[in-house]
Amino acid sequence: MTDNYTDSQLESLLADLESDLVERKESLNGDAPRRVREAVCAFANDLPDHQRAGVVLVGATDAGAPSGLAITDELLLQLADIKMDGNIVPPPSMTVAKHTLAGTPVAVVTVQPSDAPPVRYRGRTWIRVGPRRGLATAQDERMLSEKRRHRDRHYDAHPVPTARLDDLLIGRFEDEYLPAAVDPEALAANDRTPEERLAAAKMIASADDPTPTVAGILVLGRRPQDHVPGAYAQFLRIAGTDWGGDVLDEARCEGPVTDLVRRLDDKLIAHNRTAVDFLSEPVEKRASIYPANALQQLVRNAVMHRTYEGTNAPVQVYWFDDRVEIGSPGGPYGSVTVDNFAEPGVVDYRNPVLAEAMRVLGLVQRYGFGIPAAQQALRNNGQEDPEFHVDPHRVRCTIRARRSVAQTRSN
Repeated sequence: MTDNYTDSQLESLLADLESDLVERKESLNGDAPRRVREAVCAFANDLPDHQRAGVVLVGATDAGAPSGLAITDELLLQLADIKMDGNIVPPPSMTVAKHTLAGTPVAVVTVQPSDAPPVRYRGRTWIRVGPRRGLATAQDERMLSEKRRHRDRHYDAHPVPTARLDDLLIGRFEDEYLPAAVDPEALAANDRTPEERLAAAKMIASADDPTPTVAGILVLGRRPQDHVPGAYAQFLRIAGTDWGGDVLDEARCEGPVTDLVRRLDDKLIAHNRTAVDFLSEPVEKRASIYPANALQQLVRNAVMHRTYEGTNAPVQVYWFDDRVEIGSPGGPYGSVTVDNFAEPGVVDYRNPVLAEAMRVLGLVQRYGFGIPAAQQALRNNGQEDPEFHVDPHRVRCTIRARRSVAQTRSN
């Protein structure tokens, strides 16, 4: 697979009007942003199985020449946002760069074939049909699913040998997941079987082999822990600030990921007291010990990015008087390392199917923004950034309480 093309190769693609590895856009005006996303989706699906990157050239005419568009930082950022705005799932592997082709600057979006097709843009699967893009048929999606089964490296897309189709909450899939994942027009015209729909969402291995995947069990399983033992979260409220203090409250949060996250939310809300300041200003000020959004983002980040393979350990949320600690099994993954963990823009997905499902179900809003959103919420609440302790086997996140509140509780 080609990671990047040379300028000479890009110039050849620019001029090759018959190639199905290139899409050209003169600018990002009008409906061009939508069409660029459709093209990115199609290249990620790589239905012809080129096993080569596709490119979108912004600032190029349909005739295969540069258009003279000004390639600004704002334009490059707008293109880079395609990866993480949550509309293409699972998120594409892509880069954005400015190149000089035929003596003129052009923005180049390079899209690698996905390891977990089918990839969808707003619930629709786009593919390349010769030099044009089009919507995938049911047979096209079946072929993409077969490609995934043979080369997918992600554990959450693997079938679970102990599970059967009736282990899944099919009604929840039909009533909640599909309407959120697929636009109403496409859903109304969808005449596929339930198995084909589940396979398209990667909840089962394929329409011909309806064995639930790990993601299917995590998202729709009646009892996920029967098949993925670590798929739960342990909550403890511990008195004081030291390990070994009395346990004041505990809960084992289980069930499909939506239920698990909601039960954790209930515990976080119940213990997140509001402090009232009567003295520093004429009007009383109220502030929570922790901004709810920060806790929510960090806990959901742990559920999404943890490893579910080879461990029985749960996500752990331990609430002390002066801090909350969130433990997540599994260290950094892919392009995320111990050294660059939590740096802006550095993101990778151990569980891309689960990440897609959590986005569809409204449990996360945008890919790669959980930690930055939590950091900003903490700063707005007058608190320090979360602390991350990362090793190859585990990530621990510590959120310190507002100092005035922590001091009050300890006095």
